[in-house]
Amino acid sequence: MTMIATATGGLMRSTTPLSGADNAAQTPKTMRTLFLSDLHLGSRGAQAKMVLEFLEAYDAPTIYLVGDIVDGWRLKKSWYWPQSHNEVVRTLLRKADNGTRIIYLPGNHDEFLRDYPGVHFGGIEIIDRVIHVTADGKRYLVIHGDQFDAVITKAKWLAHVGDWAYTWAMGLNSIINFVRRRMGLSYWSLSAVAKSKVKKAVNFIGHFEDTLSVEAQRSGTDGVICGHIHAAANHMMGDVHYLNTGDWVDGCTALVEHESGEFEVIYWNRSNMLQLADNRVA
Repeated sequence: MTMIATATGGLMRSTTPLSGADNAAQTPKTMRTLFLSDLHLGSRGAQAKMVLEFLEAYDAPTIYLVGDIVDGWRLKKSWYWPQSHNEVVRTLLRKADNGTRIIYLPGNHDEFLRDYPGVHFGGIEIIDRVIHVTADGKRYLVIHGDQFDAVITKAKWLAHVGDWAYTWAMGLNSIINFVRRRMGLSYWSLSAVAKSKVKKAVNFIGHFEDTLSVEAQRSGTDGVICGHIHAAANHMMGDVHYLNTGDWVDGCTALVEHESGEFEVIYWNRSNMLQLADNRVA
């Protein structure tokens, strides 16, 4: 069962690279809306501490969790749930309890939640897709995006193979960053760079953006906000405004809507900005 709801936040603003160190002592910035996806809590690659830093630095009356917040695929294979992952969940539940509207749109890694459309868990709404209305009256389709990924819909076994390879790359990445920390260097993502190059080689990202833009047009909206491919973006696809929230495994990015209705991609991890940034205005 697919449910479509309407929520009430689109010009574009330059992407801003930020880091936890830059913002640790600042008062939280209040935005109109926050969009986060692909936290992959329950996986060893999840940057939960950075998520917590972001949620301490930014606040909004409405927060969209755009899928793959919990990594059910990883948890089925082996249980991994450190305190930092628990703290992310507790922080979100506390915000919901304090009046923040939190809308959870499941993805392919937390698809078990799609069995509960319209249900509230701890004040968090579960829904498959939603229409978000910006401060300046623009309408955006918000959806995780896996529904339009042919690998997920037609060859799920291949997606699991890719997930295994990606997890292996993240393990190697952990070793590299352990050495980098000892050398006083900042976080760097081998898996993000490698995956980005492979996907560009087969034009996967471009095809995904085209497909989601067509779906936005079919839905009669001005744009689309999605996740899934771990590639943050903020640009026009013809007449459609395409926005991707990115992820909190490689890029550590989120999308925010300002009170004016403008959107901005926040790059919490400065060192990945050049590899992952895509803030073209076509």
